[in-house]
Amino acid sequence: MEAAITTIVSQFKVYAGNEGSSSTLSKDEFHKLVTSQLPNFVKNASNPASIDQLMSSIDENNDGELTFSEFWQLIGKLASKQGGFS
Repeated sequence: MEAAITTIVSQFKVYAGNEGSSSTLSKDEFHKLVTSQLPNFVKNASNPASIDQLMSSIDENNDGELTFSEFWQLIGKLASKQGGFS
């Protein structure tokens, strides 16, 4: 599990570092991360409107960017669904 957590954190940092703040994902960074890293786990990952809606649903403070904590909620939901816990 440690390797999985390290991978999630490092991938977040790779995508968050492309523009703006290196500690948050912008809308474009989130789109790129989801389409590249989660295409089979996120429903309609190739549809920009679906990704926008997903981002809005986890952007707790509605600032148009995702902190790692906000992003982690998505990972938890996807893991729960994958494991049959939801």
